[in-house]
Amino acid sequence: MAEHFDVLIIGAGLSGIGAAWRLRRERPGTTFAILEARDAIGGTWDLFRYPGVRSDSDMFTLSYPFRPWQGRESMAPGASIRQYIRDTADEGGITPHIRFGATVEQAGWSDGRWSVRLAGGETLTCGFLYACAGYYDYAKGHQPDFPGLGDFAGRFVHPQAWPEDLDYAGSRVVVIGSGATAVTLVPAMAPTAGHVTMLQRSPSYLTVLPERDVVADALRRVLPARAAHKLARVKNILLSQGFYQLARRRPERVKAILRRFALQHLPDPAYVDEHFTPAYQPWDQRLCVAPGGDLFNAVAAGTASVVTDHIDRFVPEGIRLRSGRTLPADVVVCATGLSLLPIGGVTLTVDGTVVDPGGTVAYRGVMLSGVPNFAYCIGYTNASWTLRADLSHRYVLRLLSHLERHGYASATPRETPGNRRPLLDLTSGYVQRALDRFPRQGDRDPWTVRQNYLLDVLTTPRADVRRDMTFTRRGAPVLEEVR
Repeated sequence: MAEHFDVLIIGAGLSGIGAAWRLRRERPGTTFAILEARDAIGGTWDLFRYPGVRSDSDMFTLSYPFRPWQGRESMAPGASIRQYIRDTADEGGITPHIRFGATVEQAGWSDGRWSVRLAGGETLTCGFLYACAGYYDYAKGHQPDFPGLGDFAGRFVHPQAWPEDLDYAGSRVVVIGSGATAVTLVPAMAPTAGHVTMLQRSPSYLTVLPERDVVADALRRVLPARAAHKLARVKNILLSQGFYQLARRRPERVKAILRRFALQHLPDPAYVDEHFTPAYQPWDQRLCVAPGGDLFNAVAAGTASVVTDHIDRFVPEGIRLRSGRTLPADVVVCATGLSLLPIGGVTLTVDGTVVDPGGTVAYRGVMLSGVPNFAYCIGYTNASWTLRADLSHRYVLRLLSHLERHGYASATPRETPGNRRPLLDLTSGYVQRALDRFPRQGDRDPWTVRQNYLLDVLTTPRADVRRDMTFTRRGAPVLEEVR
């Protein structure tokens, strides 16, 4: 007989460890296990090992609200984040509940429970399944089909699979891309490489943030760690959400602010306008962060440069551009984005029928229409991932308590008629390429997915878990459905 748990969590990254911490503290009698496909804790922060990998959200909002961030950096390196997640798992007694090398291939709902099949054939069962696997495809990143790539005589790498043996000291490096990964890689590689060129089709918006949070440092000197962390967290939430709202309501003003940031480091207005002034509005795509203006500083120092052009084809000595210019390169880094994968690539079935995530509607941004006792975790596009993740964990725990309190076996969101629109609201290429594979959202509560933490933190903890939800007892008809 398959081993049974009350809850199975997919993924031992930032979200999965946070969910398990909440579960152990608030529902100590609930049995659970975490199924982690990799051999280590950390998720994305264990996968990415490229030079300079770091958070692009401040650690006072990216870290857990229940475990203060003690690090010095506000924008922390990946290794520090990875260790923070591991320490949280150890301190919370979560590590013994993790099953490493457990790749979930298929999960089927029938007879009031989930049967979860792992690669290798093992099957586990659970009453509730919670996918905390993020939405990146860990197997591969996005790579365009570059003409002539086979002719290139140098080294071609993707940041998601960074080779440990890559020695780029003194080399001519071209980083293709203008998103967060490229913006991180260029200043990290510039001090060692001979020269680093960021090759972009079009610019991205960059904002400059300090490497240290001086307000948080001051609070730490006079307050206990937890109180200082909470105040720094609130301050950063208000600032980031306020800046986002300003960008959406007064985009021209924000454009001017971001341009001034660039000009403080690069005094040539023509260079800034050509390479750091996008055609889209701020926050149509996620804003990139340059801690301390590191990318601008590398360009100003002459160790890095930016070229805005299109690739014609690869040639043995580098990349030929449409303008006719050839960029010589010993190493080319393809930072062209990530591939998105809903629910960690797990195939879901309900009573034998395969669930197409793209055909479902997101319920409170946590569950899927027509899928019983299942939740998934995604973060905000305009704020730290953990802010929404922790709200999702708290909602799932409230739903579990409601089921237990009323003797219900299952809860299934039932969609109300209405217009549908994309789940994610960014125009970034990596998002647009995968939108049809992800759930949609509706046009009214509880079927909308807001990008507003300040509103969500007030409403989600009090949300009616019965609304648009069908509850059943094992083998019994519908008991409760609130509209």
